[in-house]
Amino acid sequence: MVEVKKVWWMVKKEWISLRRHPERLFFILIFPIIMILLFGYGMGGELTNLPIVIATQSEGALSDATIEIFENTKIYNVVEVTSDVNYAKEMVDSGKVKGAIILPSDYDSLTSNQKQVNFYIDSSDQMASQTLIPATEAIFQKIALEQTSKATMSTENAQVNPSIESSINSFKSLISLNVDKIYGDIKYIDFLVPAVLGMTIMMSCMMGMGASIAGERERGELARLFMTPTTVATVIGGKIVGKLSVELIRAIILLFTAIILFGASAKGGILQTILVLMIGALCFVGFGIMMSSRAQTQEDYSQMVMPFTFPMMFVSGVFYPVETMPWIFQKLAYIFPLTYLNDAMRGVMLKGQSLGDIWIDIVVLLLFTLFFFIVGVKQFDRDV
Repeated sequence: MVEVKKVWWMVKKEWISLRRHPERLFFILIFPIIMILLFGYGMGGELTNLPIVIATQSEGALSDATIEIFENTKIYNVVEVTSDVNYAKEMVDSGKVKGAIILPSDYDSLTSNQKQVNFYIDSSDQMASQTLIPATEAIFQKIALEQTSKATMSTENAQVNPSIESSINSFKSLISLNVDKIYGDIKYIDFLVPAVLGMTIMMSCMMGMGASIAGERERGELARLFMTPTTVATVIGGKIVGKLSVELIRAIILLFTAIILFGASAKGGILQTILVLMIGALCFVGFGIMMSSRAQTQEDYSQMVMPFTFPMMFVSGVFYPVETMPWIFQKLAYIFPLTYLNDAMRGVMLKGQSLGDIWIDIVVLLLFTLFFFIVGVKQFDRDV
């Protein structure tokens, strides 16, 4: 028989326990709000405002009309219009834009035998390129049809040179779009694997630090350790080295598993890929130390980190490009270290970039690491 009074005592005990651990109560309440916001507004959105540059080597009404169409289409964000083709390509290579539309020098000519527009695109962002390529093809098909229609109407009202008339009537076939995928054909699994490796390292480091520090504090192991003449820096240093040694083995296993099972490639080299993962691991070990430095129990720690780990998984571009998110989530993504780790991993694995090419991501990760360690050491509670 259920004793109602004792059941009530147990319920009351649970709430008293939460009241004594306000950090746990706060994160228990805030976590579902964060998740519903992410799923409601942030997941699987429509790709819009993808940055591109237009390089035009021709001047005329058709070039102006084409640029206007791209500027007024919500998929695109025309960052710049230039006449320098090499500059436009450099913007794509550096990651400032997703693609460069290059209009040829004869684009405005009616007598040209061939009008080949080049689309120089960053194919490492598989979802963005899948959106941009068909949309761009459709725009140039529409432009060709409209120009053919206008030209046909003009020939009905005035006699023109037969050679020009022939050129006008075949205008549609004279506009062709050549797509130059600078990193080749990228499948979704290729886009996904580098970020999943980074996410796995993040989860492992952060959950592992909860067991290593908050768990040991709860079991009284830290108390016995601090009965010896041991400094906080020594304890944290030992935790860091121990955790990184485990994560090094994990990173190697994860990388080779991805290569064998999914055909993932590390164009920038396996050693560079592992080094980037280790920099990410160091960052998230620091984050785990910062969060666990005040947590009294492992359950407290788990509730405290979930509102950070799950949003990072969804907002930092692991499964979908950041561009699919509402603008506020796009801004939020850049305060999460996982965003920079994902960018660095895709740069090395998909683009074949060196550490020098992704130096901004590495510097940001190291600055996050420094901040986490400083805060973690300063607020570390050794009175356990």
